[in-house]
Amino acid sequence: MFAKKHIFVIMEEDYIKLIFGLKLKQIRTDRNLSLFGLSKLSGLSKSYLNEIEKGKKYPKPDKISILSEKLDIPYDDMVSLKLDKNLAPIGEILQSKILKEIPLELFGIKESNLIDIIANAPAKVNAFISTVIEIAEHYSFSKESFYLASVRTFQQANNNYFENLEQEVVIFAKAYQIDLTKPIQSNELEEILVEEFGYTINNKDLEKHKELDALRSIFISKSKTLLLANHIDEAQRTFIYAKELAYNHLKFKERLYTFSWIKFENFDQVLNNFFASYFAGALIIPKTTLTEQLTNLFNKNRFDESLFVKMIKSFNASPESFYQRLTNILPKEFNIQNLFFLRFTHRSGSERFYLNKELHLSHQHSPHANETNEHYCRRWVSLKVLNEISKTKKDHVVDIQISHYPNDDMQYLVLSSATKDPFKESHYRSISVGLLINKQLKNKLSFLEDKKIVAQKVGVTCERCTISDCEVRQVPPTILDRSRKNKKIENVVNELMQKFS
Repeated sequence: MFAKKHIFVIMEEDYIKLIFGLKLKQIRTDRNLSLFGLSKLSGLSKSYLNEIEKGKKYPKPDKISILSEKLDIPYDDMVSLKLDKNLAPIGEILQSKILKEIPLELFGIKESNLIDIIANAPAKVNAFISTVIEIAEHYSFSKESFYLASVRTFQQANNNYFENLEQEVVIFAKAYQIDLTKPIQSNELEEILVEEFGYTINNKDLEKHKELDALRSIFISKSKTLLLANHIDEAQRTFIYAKELAYNHLKFKERLYTFSWIKFENFDQVLNNFFASYFAGALIIPKTTLTEQLTNLFNKNRFDESLFVKMIKSFNASPESFYQRLTNILPKEFNIQNLFFLRFTHRSGSERFYLNKELHLSHQHSPHANETNEHYCRRWVSLKVLNEISKTKKDHVVDIQISHYPNDDMQYLVLSSATKDPFKESHYRSISVGLLINKQLKNKLSFLEDKKIVAQKVGVTCERCTISDCEVRQVPPTILDRSRKNKKIENVVNELMQKFS
């Protein structure tokens, strides 16, 4: 506890040094003084002044008095932590909790390095921060959104694979004699929660409150009571139990208490929620078993849809959990690192499709979230399976497609599943994983040459699509047309500039 407090004090001192240095540098540059000039004016060495401006040293009171007198700035203004409007955003972020809440070390960033960057280029950093704040306000970018985006970046930076969590699953399974070669049932995990961790499982009280019909569970830490919605299926119950076991086994104190989440108090809760979900997925869908099944599927010369569906059903997990687990295993075990994950939702009878979850490994792939008023390409297999299931009484629709994006000249093999939304009447969701087709993928997937797999030219949204003969286009390519028009205007202006130069 003492060590943490000591580190916190040091961090606060660093911020004070940096703010003083930023103010001194701004005052100096406003006076059109070089470091050499300020050194001659004040009698303080150039190297000493440079250290102050970089936030590495804080001058003693007598030195501050000299600077105050020579620069004609009141002493109190010099030592005040208040910054003028040009540097105010930097002061806000330095004095806020944001740098303390986010574990920068996860991204390989040292706080001292971040401070150096701010000190060396305050104007640029200030402009960047101001821009981020403006974007956040314009698009209602909440603290929760920022945290979630940070976790997503963390996943992408690690190819969404965490060996330490995989090992913890093995350790947990051995400690509680769980056979990872067989499907795990909820009663097996419930027994561990009750007997080992003193949980009370309540399947009744959550249903008494209609306001909570979107929640699957609430955990009351004081009494270790887990309230569960009684309409959840076996796979959902198993996943919830597995997450609770993860919180306990990994000894996470900061955690979320509802599923799905309502709000986040700090970044650790978001990160631990991700780790617990990863642990749960790895426990229910073990790496070794899934790797063996995928190897069998990939070695076939034709895509075996029935085998793929059998794979999904062989685990006590939802299709979404299965597809999520693919994003862990494919990069690690098969070196398929260029992939994306998408989750769409759709209401039967409507013409709108909502992309509310996505992950991109290696780089930002073509299918990604856009402005909410744009129309996603109806040629995507993700939308096709949603259309099909909403018009039939099927429980699960699976399809595969080779999607070719002419604008990027890239092709993806996309696997997609659609199921009913268990919590919303007449609502459906599709889960998709897209694999970039390159030489490496062709070497790993024997069925990639299967002629029965439909190949389709696709766009991102109708508003930006170059496909002229699209039979399912929802609206004209307005954004694309505007861009083309602006390009023509630019070309004519250039011609006139050359003609009359």
